[in-house]
Amino acid sequence: MLLRNLNQVSGLCNGTRLIVTNLFDRLIEAKILTGNNTGKKIFIPRIVLTATENKWPFIFQRHQFPVRPCYAMTINKSQGHSLNQVGIYFPEPVFTHGQFYVALSRVTSINGLKILINNSDDIPNKYTKNIVYKDVLQGLDI
Repeated sequence: MLLRNLNQVSGLCNGTRLIVTNLFDRLIEAKILTGNNTGKKIFIPRIVLTATENKWPFIFQRHQFPVRPCYAMTINKSQGHSLNQVGIYFPEPVFTHGQFYVALSRVTSINGLKILINNSDDIPNKYTKNIVYKDVLQGLDI
């Protein structure tokens, strides 16, 4: 997964999922998996990161690729993606209905969906508590 906006026109934005096809010392060759540029071959250079603190008499710099292996992602990062297999882990009750919907609707088939819900004793459950913040609904004509 790409961690920085490198070139938005080419589809190289924060959160873009990629398949690495070749690794070099200063370059990554990859294919874009999502968006309008799906299947396009791209190259990602190492970028220079400089420390912003000036408490030392010298400058810290490092060279790094702006990518991270993506075995898991947050519900917000998954929005807009269609996936063949989705595993959802709920260590505590879902905090909003919208995020629950986004998490469930990422999978293309019910056969590719797995959900793990744990209770406070770390024992798997078959249900989760439906959280509704009644304070937010006060004063509304519902």
